[in-house]
Amino acid sequence: MTFLFYIFAALALVGGIGVVVNRNPVSAAFAMIVSFLGLAALFIQLDAYLVGVLQILVYAGAIMVLFIFIIMLLDVRVEENRRFPFFGALCTGGVAAAFAALLLVVLNRSEVGAATLPALAATEGPGSSDVHRIGELLFSQYWFPIQVVGILLLVATIGVVVLSKKELK
Repeated sequence: MTFLFYIFAALALVGGIGVVVNRNPVSAAFAMIVSFLGLAALFIQLDAYLVGVLQILVYAGAIMVLFIFIIMLLDVRVEENRRFPFFGALCTGGVAAAFAALLLVVLNRSEVGAATLPALAATEGPGSSDVHRIGELLFSQYWFPIQVVGILLLVATIGVVVLSKKELK
């Protein structure tokens, strides 16, 4: 299991680095799909099957298809190779290293970093599974935020179509 963890973690990291490094937006979007698939495999290894499957269906499937569709619709060109100032790159690396050090210090000193997570509840009867509880929460407590996110995605897609529409002459 540890061997697979390292493979899928490396896959997620390589995909994330590919998102940042690629100049072509379509290649960056495909690298993000690779990263999402690595994360989904990690979730499945943690016995969080629902989260892993949702990661593949929602993020690697629907959201990335929407991103690629919008990138193609906007006709985004490959970004020119431009030089980054050395001082800016040095400061960026320093901030990233400081954040990583701060994160390690916080996780080592807090109770949350040392705590073990409880196992997921097994299906003992009707209405006791995690999937059932997530469904109840989504359709009872969180129905309004889900509707708002859906409307925002619809408005963003319509906005992209309107902005990218060429004027007919």
